[in-house]
Amino acid sequence: MKVKNISLVCLALFVKRAFTDCSANIKKQGYSCCSSCIIYFTDNDGKWGVENGKWCGIQEYCENIPTDCSSTIKSQGYACCRSCDIIYSDESGDWGIENSYWCGISNSCKNSQQSNIVVTQPTTNTSQPISNAANDDYVDSNRKVQSVVASKYSSGVSVHDPSVVKYGNKYYIFGSHMDTAYTTDLWKFTKLYTGVNDNNKMFTNLFSKSNYGAFNFVGKNSDGGYSVWAPDIIYNNRMKKWVQYFCTSSTYIKSSICYALADNVEGPYTYKNCFIFSGMDSKTVGKTNLKAVIGYEDMNRYYPNNKYNNRVYPNAIDPNAFYDFKGKLWLVYGSWSGGIYILELDESTGLPKHNISNGNNTDRYYGKKLAGGNHQSIEGPFILPHKAVGYYYLFVSYGSLTSNGGYQIRMFRSKNPDGPYTDVAGKEFMSGNNSSFGVKVMGNYNIPGREQAYMAPGHNSALLDDDGKVLIFYHTRFNDGQEYHEPRIHQMFLNKEGWLCAAPYAYTGETISETGYSMNDMVGTYKFLFHFHNKINGDISNLYTINLNKDFTVTGRYSGNWSYDKGTHFMTIRIGNIIYSGVFIRQLDEAKSATVTAFTAIGGNNDSVWGVRF
Repeated sequence: MKVKNISLVCLALFVKRAFTDCSANIKKQGYSCCSSCIIYFTDNDGKWGVENGKWCGIQEYCENIPTDCSSTIKSQGYACCRSCDIIYSDESGDWGIENSYWCGISNSCKNSQQSNIVVTQPTTNTSQPISNAANDDYVDSNRKVQSVVASKYSSGVSVHDPSVVKYGNKYYIFGSHMDTAYTTDLWKFTKLYTGVNDNNKMFTNLFSKSNYGAFNFVGKNSDGGYSVWAPDIIYNNRMKKWVQYFCTSSTYIKSSICYALADNVEGPYTYKNCFIFSGMDSKTVGKTNLKAVIGYEDMNRYYPNNKYNNRVYPNAIDPNAFYDFKGKLWLVYGSWSGGIYILELDESTGLPKHNISNGNNTDRYYGKKLAGGNHQSIEGPFILPHKAVGYYYLFVSYGSLTSNGGYQIRMFRSKNPDGPYTDVAGKEFMSGNNSSFGVKVMGNYNIPGREQAYMAPGHNSALLDDDGKVLIFYHTRFNDGQEYHEPRIHQMFLNKEGWLCAAPYAYTGETISETGYSMNDMVGTYKFLFHFHNKINGDISNLYTINLNKDFTVTGRYSGNWSYDKGTHFMTIRIGNIIYSGVFIRQLDEAKSATVTAFTAIGGNNDSVWGVRF
């Protein structure tokens, strides 16, 4: 390589900086241009940075900075260089200096014809980069965190109420309105089926001209069509069939849960029958199986004064089937109305056993109540058995599913498949205000790198993958004034107490470090947000700036302290008198432009918190 005098580098950097500029709108407000390229915030005026505790404008020179330099360099918080001038080389890779900051040389420079500078002992005043692997407690005061790029990530399809099932290398999501899609990379989906009509080949006979059996009780919806909602797919080991549980509905209480069978996960499915009904009265009960199940018991308790008692009994939608640790098959279901219920299924038929007696929160026909009631918002139940930790995790959604309806994901857990299910505060939601119960996994939020906030995330499913990773699948809307929605996938991690915490960014294949992270990885400035459990509305979680300092204090918008368990990924952060327990994780942002340090944690008050270092 040709060696040049270091003074030429300084001259080149001076020329680049002298003939570039930042946004005129930012300068009009009295702010100067930044010397670095680290983006802290973007708005209509341009891209903003922070230097010496003051806002500044990011220079035009910083546009299109490469991202393909050494991953080891990027993992230490350094950006990639625009130039190919090598100042220093070590086990991490080739280094350059731009705007007085160390940066990594782009891999594309290897094939470049540009002259490179190699200086074994740097003659600038910039401190030599130090690998964080050398000392886990070392914090490089000159470390600069690579900025994230604004993302317009799309998963490529729209599927509401996604229920996941994996077969082979494909992850399928079955959703409402007979929409189905699949993915192999957990990033982009391909549509498989769509549309509630006979042209949709998911079913062979759902719209049979002879009887329309799945709609015999519920009839048509208010739009004059048919509603097919919230399917769930499971392979029945004894029947040796794929079973699709789904619901048909026409009003907020008049619904039925049905099932269909197939030899292949993609179908086609053959509709068999409906077996749980809600919203009946004395005139319509004859179209249900209620009398066949309960015999000569008094049926008036289900519809006193000839009106369905929906504050006590459930709306028969949103089914989810699962096997427990002992191989028993269960079905959990329900939406608003009388809450969430569970029934044991007969594995030989896939249908309810109806083997419990009437009692407090139990009913022979509907099963055992798990949560909710009194027509408060709660729906979309999904139970994830996690045998390794000995818990069943119950996910539900609160709020209204529209963009500004406060839709959100809540979580409970139990040692038994049929409960009791409690939150982190040890409370079971059988009465009272719904907002007081359940860990709030996520609600409306925005994080660095997103052009639009995520709105109304909910009606999730979850998967314990073959590699032991827990993935949560949900649909989300956006802060764009529309109701368009897409599926998203995030990884979830167990904290020390065995609660599942969701990663802030969509899943890109990240693997958490079982031996933890260095202080250099963890200490720094974070964008920080709360998922407040007491909010069920359209508010978007505010982003605050906090610092995790090397003396384990927390400063900035909130004060407190933080800690980590050395040799693990576990961490805690105390804000006020609340301690949040979670994990650190290094993951890509949604533009896949930078690997960032993040944390996710759950508090004893049922709030979740996220932090993203920037």
